Order: sequence, then C-alpha cells, then structure tokens
Amino acid sequence: MMLGTMNLFRASYLRSVCLFFAIFSCYGWQFSDAAEKTATLPDKVKKVLFLGDSITQAGSYCVMIQTYFATRHPEREIEWINCGLSSETVSGLSEQGHAGGSFPRPDLHERLSRVLEQIKPDYVFACYGMNCAIYEPLDPQRFAAFQQGMKKLHDAVVSSGATIVHITPPIYDMKKRALPFDYNAVLGTYSEWMLEQKKSSWNVIDLHGPMTQYLDDQRKANPAFTISSDGIHPDENGHWFMAKTILLASGADDLKTTTDFASSLANYPQGKEIHGLIKQRSGILQFAWLQKTGHKRPGVPKGLALEEAQKKAEESTVKIRQLSKK
Repeated sequence: MMLGTMNLFRASYLRSVCLFFAIFSCYGWQFSDAAEKTATLPDKVKKVLFLGDSITQAGSYCVMIQTYFATRHPEREIEWINCGLSSETVSGLSEQGHAGGSFPRPDLHERLSRVLEQIKPDYVFACYGMNCAIYEPLDPQRFAAFQQGMKKLHDAVVSSGATIVHITPPIYDMKKRALPFDYNAVLGTYSEWMLEQKKSSWNVIDLHGPMTQYLDDQRKANPAFTISSDGIHPDENGHWFMAKTILLASGADDLKTTTDFASSLANYPQGKEIHGLIKQRSGILQFAWLQKTGHKRPGVPKGLALEEAQKKAEESTVKIRQLSKK
C-alpha cells in the first residue's frame, strides 16, 4: 500500500513538473537567457582609452562597445576616450612617399607618454598592425620594429598602472585592394606573434583570425561579399564584427547569436537613441583630447578646448544615463 502511494505521488509530481516547463515554453520563457553572462570590466575601471590607427579614429567599433556597456550595465559610470590617430604605427616606420610625400606616418611613441600622463586611463584597448608593415612583404627588420614597438607600448601602459588589452589587426582584403603579395598573411604573422605573448601574461584578443575566417566563409556563398570596400577600413558591419569579437572575448555570452548591431539592441528600446548620443559624445571628446595631448598628423579636425568639450560631453552623459535606466 505504501509503495503504491509513493508511485502515485511520484507520477503526480512528474506531471506537475512537465506542466510547469510546458507553460514556460509556451510563453517563450527560457531559464538559459537569465543565465547568459554579459561582458564586464573590473570594478576599479573608471576610465577606458582606445588607441589605434584610422580604423580606431573612425570609432564605430568603439562606440558600439560603449553602447553595449551603457545598455547592459547602466549602473557603471565609466569615462570612455578614443585617441585613435589615422596613419599611425607602433613600429615607427613609414613608406617612401606616404600621403603623396606630404608627411611620414605618425609614430605612437611620439605622443604616448603625454596621452597616458594627461588622460590617466585605468584600462586601454590598443589595436595596431595594419600600417606597421607599411604595406610591404614580410621582412625581418620591419617585423622586429613592430615587436619592439608593441613591447614598448605594453610596458608604458603597464608602468602607468593601467591594464592593456592588445587587439590583433583587422583583415586586409586582397580582393578589394590588390598587392603583388599577400599582405593579409603578413598581418597574420604579426597577429600570431601577438598571440604568443599570452605566454608572457599579455592580454590579447584575436581579431585577425576570426575576421579572416568570417570573410572566407561568407565568400563561399557570395564571392562579392565584403566588410571593407577599400580593403583596409571596415564598413559598419566590419566595425560590428570588431566590437562583437572584443565583447565576446570579454564575456558577452548574450551576443553569441546576434547577427548585426541592431539585433544586439533588440531587448533595449532606448538603445538606438543611446547609441546616437554616445556617438556624438565620443566625437566631441576624441578631437578635444587629440588636440590637448598633441600629435604630428596633419589634417585631423580641430577639437574644442578640453574644458568646453567635457562640459558638452557631460550633457550627453546625463541623457544617456537617464535613457539607460528606463
């Protein structure tokens, strides 16, 4: 009698459990969604700096990363500063006749100490390499100059007390800008060396490998597919691939199934407006800081005086925080 009662109880319990999960499934509720992790930064991080060449100066991937944090972590008050500079290298090299012979490529190390001293970042994302081989075949001396420059960058940031995250260079699309040798393979070699530095406790995110694979995969179905119309500078989809790769490496499990930037904001009704405000704020601060810290690259837009730029940026920040908490 006791055994029969227990069996009836178990059967009733199992039916209840199945009904419970069926109801949740019917309404599209999934426990896995609640468990999905988002990208985070250490609690101590209050100021993040982006360094890089023209791809970083363009800034779309930087703005997308900021938008992610504003929507997922509205409680965090992080200051974001983009100091990317077009044409820049860490190798200190420049090809003959660069920019029609009007100026050599700027060298990050000419301005790095000023940038670190004046901005005082806690956290630095650095994306270099595209220009560092100066669009020439792989060469031991050029490669050594890149390695030395990258180590110098790493040591300078660490010595300042900040954390640095190195990002391997984006792709060079040979179909869009042909060269008599495979420049993307040169960048691949540079990227492999950067990844080897993980053995020395460097924090390195591989962008080059996944981006190259993504382009190859897409072209199997559509040979005309591209994420860089000029072979060097990613379009908006390319910048989203950059942002997503960096965020996934930082723990953004919630982005694993997103296909584009818009889908990353699907659960955030104010996301598009927040993104617009962040883009506006980033541009104001970017050129103000480039002007304040100084550089040798002609043709960069003149920025506002830093105090005025910070005041305008704060107005945008207030609006962003209000929207993020709705």
